[in-house]
Amino acid sequence: MSAVIEAGELQAVFKHPSLTRYNPYSQNIFKQLYECHTAALGMHHYRCNDPDCNHLHQQYHSCGNRHCPNCGGLKKEQWIENLTAQLFPTSYYHVVFTVPHEFSSLILGNRKEMFTLLFQSASATLLQFGGDPQYLGAVCGITSVLHTWGQDLSFHPHLHCIVSGGGVKDNNWVASRRSNDKFLFPVTAMKKVYKGIFLKKLRRLLALGQLKVKGLDVVEAIKKAGYKNWKIYAKSPFGSVASVIEYLGRYTHKTAITRHRIVSITEHGVTFNYKDYADGSRQKQMSLSTNEFLRRFELHFLPRGFVKIRHYGFLQNHGKTTRLNAVRANMELQPLSAVINIPVAQRMLERYGKDISLCPKCHKGKLLLVAIVYPKVFQVIRGKHAGIIEPALNNKASP
Repeated sequence: MSAVIEAGELQAVFKHPSLTRYNPYSQNIFKQLYECHTAALGMHHYRCNDPDCNHLHQQYHSCGNRHCPNCGGLKKEQWIENLTAQLFPTSYYHVVFTVPHEFSSLILGNRKEMFTLLFQSASATLLQFGGDPQYLGAVCGITSVLHTWGQDLSFHPHLHCIVSGGGVKDNNWVASRRSNDKFLFPVTAMKKVYKGIFLKKLRRLLALGQLKVKGLDVVEAIKKAGYKNWKIYAKSPFGSVASVIEYLGRYTHKTAITRHRIVSITEHGVTFNYKDYADGSRQKQMSLSTNEFLRRFELHFLPRGFVKIRHYGFLQNHGKTTRLNAVRANMELQPLSAVINIPVAQRMLERYGKDISLCPKCHKGKLLLVAIVYPKVFQVIRGKHAGIIEPALNNKASP
């Protein structure tokens, strides 16, 4: 059964009465998701410039929240294009770092500290192996993306890493030593190093009293996790830079669930599609009560200001442009071009073939900005084509 719900149906769930028991930060996020593309967030008013039409069009503002199932698409496109310009012509690998479930409660109570620990441990592992002359002997480039969910919306923190096969040493490019490109570094060895780094850093955080551990048996959790074989998934290498871009587009700005996976929403609950990886990745359906759906959805709210996409190695942000241009010069490549932020209208036209500046009524005239309305402060910023505007604050977004 395919998903059939509209965006507004999912948004309505985010105003459920049970949300009053959540903390103010989470309540505010749910409020933004509910108000996305409604008059509550304000609107742009446009008027068709065809005198025979003169249609007045309202475009409601999006919330822009990174947890919103409706937002982020165009930001993702811009982000991918910027990163694409920085990639070198080499093979790229996909490595996934997971955390034993024994630490789930500790992570939930210390998300910022523990997520940071995951980033640090994974990147340190990859950089250690990359710097080993046996494998590469150079600094590889790493882009890491944090995900916290499983297909069933359960809490499953893990890190997706895109790692370059080659690396940089003294501003010179070092090509990959993998003749068949079947793997980056030996997974068995990476598991041991990753576990060692993670547990060492975790013990240090505990010794410094930087984690909330009341009611948790952290010593027992570390003991059990220490005996386990930690999971690292090393995927097949990407075939080309284009395939890296396609992959990044699916994972970077992804949210826990979008409406396209949801089959139905009723007054009692939500039913959605998911892949059961424990059963050969079979496609199944799961039904949750509205309370349970919202509880699981809220599990994946990131701490305020937390950065979920990070770069390491020769892609680290500090001095990146200077460093990459020095390497490109030694490779006799053109320096990086200046970043160009493409306007939304142009990107919509190029990507989807949709001209959003065209009047939706007559399909001949162009929409000219009349005014920008921010109802929260009852402020109207008028444009040169301004007229008398009466905001319809209870209307939904125009198609």
